[in-house]
Amino acid sequence: MASRGIASYNEPERTPPTKKSMPTRFVQGFRELLTEALSTEDPASGKKLNKCIGVYAFYDYDGEPIYVGQTWEDFGTRIGRHLRGQRSDTLAYRILDPFEVAEFELYPVEDLRTDPEKKAKLDAIEYSVYVNAIKNSKYQAILNEKIPPVSTPVALPASFRFGLVPADMREDREHPDVRIARRAETLSRVAAVAHERGEVSAGLRRVIVIQAVRLADLAAARLAYAEGRARPAPEAIDVPALVGNVMAEFSADGESDESS
Repeated sequence: MASRGIASYNEPERTPPTKKSMPTRFVQGFRELLTEALSTEDPASGKKLNKCIGVYAFYDYDGEPIYVGQTWEDFGTRIGRHLRGQRSDTLAYRILDPFEVAEFELYPVEDLRTDPEKKAKLDAIEYSVYVNAIKNSKYQAILNEKIPPVSTPVALPASFRFGLVPADMREDREHPDVRIARRAETLSRVAAVAHERGEVSAGLRRVIVIQAVRLADLAAARLAYAEGRARPAPEAIDVPALVGNVMAEFSADGESDESS
């Protein structure tokens, strides 16, 4: 018997569905929340966030920071590339699974658009957000392939944090078996890039290790739950010992060899 669900593809000829109706209900809800968040006004500039520049951070279902970036494009353009599957950089898209992003935070800095020192100032904000993310991560590492330019930490501008998961779907989406499967798939894709290209950055290889640790930690927690044991402590895996210094990387001449 053929499927009679909403996604059925064997109905009689009829008017084609709209593009917006084609994604799953979860994807539609995710995108609606993203659009709503980006339509929020930044009081400092009077602009909607989707038209602002600045720094952004992504968090998973446990509130664990997973990625930090900066953009001179509008947030609407850059965040859309990350979370709507529109990123032209396929490698970057494989590193970050948009469905693992349950929340995001924006630090708008519209006042820097015309500042003659705007690059250095935005770099400092990004590095400060990055350092805070590392400190607040139980793994002491996040999924950035490139470490932001090392800068003197600065006071952060006001930020805006939003959820992206429809409330009535969160329980299913955050189920550990779903997340374990997605993390395994993401890890496989990134590892395939390293295999296919061969000559990849040390940052990409670091991401593979961090993603593998994230996968192992969640899988171990699921096993412990099934056996009635407490979840393993974060100290069970020493991530810094596995990946080295995630605050800065330097080349032989002493210059930082990675930037955002």
